[in-house]
Amino acid sequence: MEIRLDMYQTIALAVVALMVGRFLRRRCRFLDKFCIPAPVIGGVVFAVFTCICYATGIAEFSFDDTLKEVCMVFFFTSVGFQANLKVLKSGGKVLIVFLGLIVVLIFCQNLLAVGLAKVLNISVLTGLCTGSIPMVGGHGTAGAFGPILEGFGVEGASTLCTAAATFGLIAGSVMGGPIGRRLIETKDLLKTAVLEDDSLLIEDEIKHERHVSMYPMAVYQLIIAMGIGTILSHLLSLTGLTFPIYIGAMIAAAVMRNIGEYSGKYTTYMGEINDIGGISLSLFLGIAMITLKLWQLADLALPLLILLTGQVILMFVYTYFVVFFVMGRDYDAAVMASGVCGFGMGATPNAMANMQVVCEKYLPSVKAYLLIPLVGSLFADFLNSLVITLFINIL
Repeated sequence: MEIRLDMYQTIALAVVALMVGRFLRRRCRFLDKFCIPAPVIGGVVFAVFTCICYATGIAEFSFDDTLKEVCMVFFFTSVGFQANLKVLKSGGKVLIVFLGLIVVLIFCQNLLAVGLAKVLNISVLTGLCTGSIPMVGGHGTAGAFGPILEGFGVEGASTLCTAAATFGLIAGSVMGGPIGRRLIETKDLLKTAVLEDDSLLIEDEIKHERHVSMYPMAVYQLIIAMGIGTILSHLLSLTGLTFPIYIGAMIAAAVMRNIGEYSGKYTTYMGEINDIGGISLSLFLGIAMITLKLWQLADLALPLLILLTGQVILMFVYTYFVVFFVMGRDYDAAVMASGVCGFGMGATPNAMANMQVVCEKYLPSVKAYLLIPLVGSLFADFLNSLVITLFINIL
């Protein structure tokens, strides 16, 4: 028996999955501790249910996921609005260096994924499903690039990317705190800790205050950027290269944000845009998760385990030796190493949770709390999308 759901029923079911996920996260300490997104929790529950139905021949579900793409573009447009060049400039040399480290990490994750795929004699595009798409990118980027890779013949790419992203969330959260603690204690870094002025953090919070009356204007700004983005995406497609559908909207949003910042002619309502982007991401993830076909993972279970183990080893080596060394070999560098584990294999909230655990045990680190959210939320997704696009077109 086939059960077909139209786009309205599909998004309604995604919201139900989101609500179930929130309920389960409140009831399960493990899920809350590792900051597993509610749409992922509820979506996995439903995906397991549909997998059982498919395997037993009871029913097969089919969905109209038209609204998934709309929600995805809304979310990534909100990410584009984060690209504030004034912030990048004010961060100084240390922000540029840290941003460079993340770009190198993105390349390393993809090179490792492609290299291991060749060793395992599987498609390099299949290997790319465990690279920076789910690692630095998380579930949002996994859901966006999965269908693109499926278009290149990678069966079950969306499921692979999502499974890798879920694994990364847990692994990054498990690794972050212990790495920071080990660095601090074995290298006696508390003597290098400096209590800095936190006015920059307070100023950033003020800029992101919400005002109910400004939500309509924030929606209009997002829609305008998306409209302009369709033109940019069309122009980019004329190059013959493959770009994700949202890349034009991200570029348009970044340009709009910086024109407003430098000209002072209009205000970009970032707090409201962030909220709308967050809602869009939840809906996008909800639809992406309930439409997963888990049975497609069966043939790739062992290669997937090897590929993800490689990413864990890479993250440990890169944060413990490279990030810590380049960022100054001091207390702040150790806290940042724990944070990079969080968003380098999951999401910025995981990074903040990792650093919070370390700082609660020892001392605050204003530098880490400033750099990690800036790079993790503002620039990492933007740059990651460009690097992934480069790899897909080369491969």
